[in-house]
Amino acid sequence: MAIINLFIGLLLLALGRRLFWLFVGCIGFVVGSNYSIALWGLQADWVILVIALFAGFVGALLAIFFQGLAIGLSGFFAGGYIAIVLMNMSGFGPNELFWIIYLIGGGIIGAVLVAVLFGWALILLSSIIGAALIVQTLSINPPTNIFIFLFIIGFLFQTRLSKKKSIAPK
Repeated sequence: MAIINLFIGLLLLALGRRLFWLFVGCIGFVVGSNYSIALWGLQADWVILVIALFAGFVGALLAIFFQGLAIGLSGFFAGGYIAIVLMNMSGFGPNELFWIIYLIGGGIIGAVLVAVLFGWALILLSSIIGAALIVQTLSINPPTNIFIFLFIIGFLFQTRLSKKKSIAPK
């Protein structure tokens, strides 16, 4: 799973904005992976992988066929994931506020951000999630400096790609 998480983190850092269906599929994979462990206490890697792949596949299909719904859901799940990651990075472990922070602190804010500022929100969210996945997977301690560095690199790279795409003649 570590290699897959690193690969997904790198994909999100580099191409989260450019390939919306990839962003939504990766968010589905991350959510499926994390919550199959957190909610059901699954331990077998192959079961977690199957659930994560299924969630990623469903996310990618949503992005292709139901883009409006996928935009809202991906923003919600990405925002919730980011809220929990930032909470953990600041030293707060899981507690009774988990769902409140997930729903309000991240989910709703993420959904609104993606709906209102689609392109910029995708760059921001995919850069944050890509950096977080890489830092979590490599168990870097303290994670803050590397996280910020990876986030900035991903944000700048995707911003540059977006500008090249919009300037290029059609």
